[in-house]
Amino acid sequence: MLEIAIKGSKHYWLWIVFLLAVMGAGAVVYIDQFTNGLMITGMSRDVSWGFYIANFTYLVGVAAGGVMVVIPFYLHDYEKFHRITILGEFLAVAALVMCLLFIVVDLGQPIRMLNVLLYPSPRSMLFYDMLVLNGYLFLNIVIGWKVLEAERNQVEPPAWTKPLIYLSIPFAIGIHTVTAYLYCGLPGRGFWLTAVLAPRFLASAFAAGPAFLIILCYIIRKFTKFDPGWDAMQTLSKIVCWAIITNLFFFLCEVFVVYYSNIPGHKVHMQYLLFGYHGYTALVPWMWTSLTLMGTGAIFLIIPKLRNNKTLLPVTCAMIVFGAWIDKGLGMISGGFVPSPLHHVTEYGPTGKEVIITLGVYATGFLVLTILYKLATTVKEEVRG
Repeated sequence: MLEIAIKGSKHYWLWIVFLLAVMGAGAVVYIDQFTNGLMITGMSRDVSWGFYIANFTYLVGVAAGGVMVVIPFYLHDYEKFHRITILGEFLAVAALVMCLLFIVVDLGQPIRMLNVLLYPSPRSMLFYDMLVLNGYLFLNIVIGWKVLEAERNQVEPPAWTKPLIYLSIPFAIGIHTVTAYLYCGLPGRGFWLTAVLAPRFLASAFAAGPAFLIILCYIIRKFTKFDPGWDAMQTLSKIVCWAIITNLFFFLCEVFVVYYSNIPGHKVHMQYLLFGYHGYTALVPWMWTSLTLMGTGAIFLIIPKLRNNKTLLPVTCAMIVFGAWIDKGLGMISGGFVPSPLHHVTEYGPTGKEVIITLGVYATGFLVLTILYKLATTVKEEVRG
């Protein structure tokens, strides 16, 4: 089916060339980072995880969010998701590719990744993270490809794909649960030291992933002849609604515990994010923007008249996608490092070179997503024709 990817309109090829140009710019800057090390970034001794890991954390959620399409269709025979299930699986593939690339660029020497394989340790969360990320990527590639191929040939998918589909569900939950354990297993970081972190991660994933998928469905409807289906998008919007409300509830639970207990080691991080700490306020406007976007998006989705508005729905989903990115990316990572356990404040901000490398990674992921969606939509158009 790959020959489909080299056939497209002028707009399709302009988009491909644009993505390749951004990837090239990111590669050039990454060579600088590979040569000179992470000194080109805004990270420091006190803030050792930055923009790369922030985006990694967010994209793991986007990848995990695809399971909210897989479960209703494969486990409950929800026929309305028939058209978009493959889109959710391919979105997970692209998101996982970006996740792995962000891990690569975050390492000063990428060859060190092999240490996880050469010296595996069952006590290491990184070891389990490597297993679930690569395993979920492999499962989605195999399942998505074989299901799409079977649909093109108008036959049933091979019987052996069914167990893989069921296996992909715990893997989807596992990739974000293990990522949360990477943070909440660090006793020296009070902001992350909470048992509710994994459920909060999953709630935001089940909001951001389907919300992003709805936006992609709108783009597909505009630029292709394939219609993902309004009923499916409406069902997804309801999932997004309750997931983002759950995420906000978990956040308010954190706020209550922090301020009611008044434990300084826990309170100081929330104080820095929401109100500033000793004059350091870099993330305060970002966090309030995030809460406003997620809260407003939840209200829009609760009200049926607003949720059913075909013009407003993609805007609402964009608000939730961006709000969750700030909350789980910038806020979660920087909030855990600032202030340090010794209450020193070293504020973090990505450098221009960090941003260019990040854009290069996103361009790579969107290139993968574009090609996969080109295959999926073209096959579905052929079958319908």
